[in-house]
Amino acid sequence: MPNIKSAKKRVVVTEKKNSQNKMIRSAVKTAIKKFNAALAAGDAEAAEKLLPETVSVIDSAASKGILHKNNAANKKSALAKNLNALKAAPKAAPAVEVEEVKVEAVAAEAPVAEEKPKKTRAKKAEKAE
Repeated sequence: MPNIKSAKKRVVVTEKKNSQNKMIRSAVKTAIKKFNAALAAGDAEAAEKLLPETVSVIDSAASKGILHKNNAANKKSALAKNLNALKAAPKAAPAVEVEEVKVEAVAAEAPVAEEKPKKTRAKKAEKAE
């Protein structure tokens, strides 16, 4: 424990700031989890409504110095990218399934080549004798 009055004050202030920073960081994580839960459920409308709220929480954390501005930008970019992927997924899903079927059909038609036994020194020695 510090003995000097200013050092004691710094301990108190640091603890208070630390708890405030934890609350903000926790709020960011919670907002992101809610958004990701909406994405996982496949609910594009709910995710679209949560996106501005989540971005706002991330921006406020960045402005307060809890998150670095580039980290905040990366988080926001990832959220938007995931939302756009969800919106585009139903349109692209049938095309992907058709391609997989074609690959399976081609694999089934291809004749299976018989594997030749590997030549080893022991087998060569047997043949030489």
